[in-house]
Amino acid sequence: KQWYQRRVAITAGGDAPEQIIYGHGAGDLWGGANHPLENSFATVGQDKVVYIWDAESHTPKQVFKVEKPAQACCFSPDGSVLAVASTTGEWWVLDSKNGLVLSSYKSGPEQIDAMSYSPDGKSIAVGSHDNYVYLFECGDIRAEYKAIGKCAGHSSFITHLDFSDDGKVLQTTSGDYEHLFWDATSGDQITSTKDMRDVNMSSYTCTLGFPVCGIWPVGYDGTDINALCRSHNDKLVVTADDFGLVNLFRFPCCNPTAEWSSFRGHSAHVTKVRFLLGDKEIFSLGGRDQSIIQWGVC
Repeated sequence: KQWYQRRVAITAGGDAPEQIIYGHGAGDLWGGANHPLENSFATVGQDKVVYIWDAESHTPKQVFKVEKPAQACCFSPDGSVLAVASTTGEWWVLDSKNGLVLSSYKSGPEQIDAMSYSPDGKSIAVGSHDNYVYLFECGDIRAEYKAIGKCAGHSSFITHLDFSDDGKVLQTTSGDYEHLFWDATSGDQITSTKDMRDVNMSSYTCTLGFPVCGIWPVGYDGTDINALCRSHNDKLVVTADDFGLVNLFRFPCCNPTAEWSSFRGHSAHVTKVRFLLGDKEIFSLGGRDQSIIQWGVC
C-alpha cells in the first residue's frame, strides 16, 4: 500500500491510486458558506482550494482551484454562483457547478474576511482588513458587477456583515468590537441605532448586537468568539470560539446568564460555524487543524 498527500490516497496491487479522504492543506481554514437551497456547503482555504461538499455523503461534489490563498466565500441566493475572496484583496465569482470564473475584482490591498449577497441577489458586500466595506450592484449575478459605494467609518478590520431582509440595511462588526449600521444602497452610515431596533436581518453572523449579547461567557474577551450563525428558523444561535468549542444557545440570546451547550471536536480555534439547510445539522471549521466537522442538532 502507498499513501499520498497526507495519507489521502491508497493503492492495492496494480490498481491506480484512489483518493479516500479529502480536505484542505497548507495554511489556516477560515472560509465556509452553506448552500441556500441544497444540503451542501462550501469551504475555501489558504491552500487555494475550493470544495463544495455533499452534507449527506460527506464527500466533495466539486473541487476548484483559485489563484490566491482564499479566506472567505458566500453563495448567491439561488446557489448558482459562489463568490470567493482572498488574503490579498482579490475576489472571484465562480460558477458553483464547474468552477468557471465569471468575473473578478480587487477590493482594497488587504485580506477579505466577510462577504455576503443581499437576499434578492442584487448586491454584494465585501468586508476588508483595510477597514472598508465595498458595495457592488449585481444586475446580472453571472455578469460584471458595478461598484456603487464604500462604507467608511470603522477604525479596524471588518470581521462580519449581514443584510436586512429587504437588502437596504447592512450591519457590520470590526476587530475593535464596533457594531455599525449602513445604508446598503449608498454606503452611508446610519448613526441612529434606535431606528435599527425593528430591522430584521436576513442572516445574523455578527458577534455583537442586542439579540446576541448573551453569547459572551464570563472571562471571554472580544477575540475569543470567531464566528456566529443564527438558525434559519430563528430559534437557535451557534458560536465558534478560540478554545476549540462549538456552543449552542437559544435565539434571541439577550441574557448574560443564558444557558448553553458546548461541544468539543476541534484541536484548536474554531473559525466558522453555519447551519445547513433545514437547521438539522451544523458544520464547523478548524483553523489550524483544518478539520471540517458536521454536527447533528437534536
